[in-house]
Amino acid sequence: MVRRDGLGCNDRRGRAAPTSVSRRRLAILGSTGSIGTQALDVVRAHPDRFEVVALAAGRNVDLLARQAAEFDVDLLAVADVAAAAAHDGPRPVAGGDDAVTALAAADVDVVLNGIDGAAGLAATMTALEAGTRVALANKESLIVGGDLVVAAAEAAGGRDTHLVPVDSEHSALAQCLRSGTPGEVARLVVTASGGPFRGRTRAELGDVTAAEALDHPTWSMGPLITVNSSTLVNKGLELVEAHLLFDLPMDRIEAVVHPQSIVHSMVEFVDGSTIAQVSPPDMRLPIQLALGWPQRLDRAFVAMDWTTPTTLTFEPVDHEAFPALGLVVAAGRAGGTHPAVCNAANEVAVGAFLDDRIAWLDIPRVIEAAMEAHDATDPPPPRDVADVLDADAWARRHARQQVAATT
Repeated sequence: MVRRDGLGCNDRRGRAAPTSVSRRRLAILGSTGSIGTQALDVVRAHPDRFEVVALAAGRNVDLLARQAAEFDVDLLAVADVAAAAAHDGPRPVAGGDDAVTALAAADVDVVLNGIDGAAGLAATMTALEAGTRVALANKESLIVGGDLVVAAAEAAGGRDTHLVPVDSEHSALAQCLRSGTPGEVARLVVTASGGPFRGRTRAELGDVTAAEALDHPTWSMGPLITVNSSTLVNKGLELVEAHLLFDLPMDRIEAVVHPQSIVHSMVEFVDGSTIAQVSPPDMRLPIQLALGWPQRLDRAFVAMDWTTPTTLTFEPVDHEAFPALGLVVAAGRAGGTHPAVCNAANEVAVGAFLDDRIAWLDIPRVIEAAMEAHDATDPPPPRDVADVLDADAWARRHARQQVAATT
């Protein structure tokens, strides 16, 4: 297992890994989304610690332009080519996925990757290949890239210094792991809010709507991750992410439902002691820690009020009602291109659900069908990112066929 102290390592450009109190140069990819806008809140709170050098978004070029003006940023890109072409502001905005990915190679200390879905893989690999630390909010890029991303991080200077988690659960694990040595860790426990459908039986989930799935009880997130939370696909992805980040076997990582979303994750040690990280459900806290890692910055946005009566509850996952969690875990155990196939099929299925073309319960069916078909081909381990992208493309075609057959 990896110690996450982030000390004493040089990147490929020969720079010391960004651990000092000097002002860090940031590239924020997905700056107009939930993670990106909250990251800019962190920068506003710490102008003496961070400088924004590059900003990228999907298509919201107007908000991107306002952000660029506020933070005086000239390196700008949006994935939507038409949106970039239509922009007539004073700062040029490059268009296309390649333009967004290119910003990950900018001369910065930290790339915050907040791009949605598997599309973030190219940016993660580009940043690591440039020797730059990645503050990883785009879990899918690590999951689908798997060992290839881990190898790139090791080559850049170390998985423990160049892949810093932004997800609240993995930020919590990284903090708890500071309490012991790798050999003292028994298991990782990742908490789940349970999403909007916690407590419902499978029979009660047959006719849930997109509006209900998007009504998360705790977090404000984008549509993909919010639906993933409702199916617990997101929690399965987080278990796989923990396996890759912290180099622990999948059978020593588990999920537990904690609806208050105050305990973000826990580490159980071999002597039976459990260390938990506790804070209000505010993503600015793990974002701030990731950007400043391994130092903690002052001026916390929120903190627990321990004078207020608080009840914390924990309950097991209902795998019958939420079978998608087990499917993602199985893909993580299989490794290779299986996680890429699982993730791609899920993204297609979620899109179809949001378009009202399939039911919520069809999402795990589409995932399972793609995984079974892929497994039947006895796929070899991926040799490079191209192999991962080929598996991703195959899974999307297969999932679209399943969706068409369902409707």
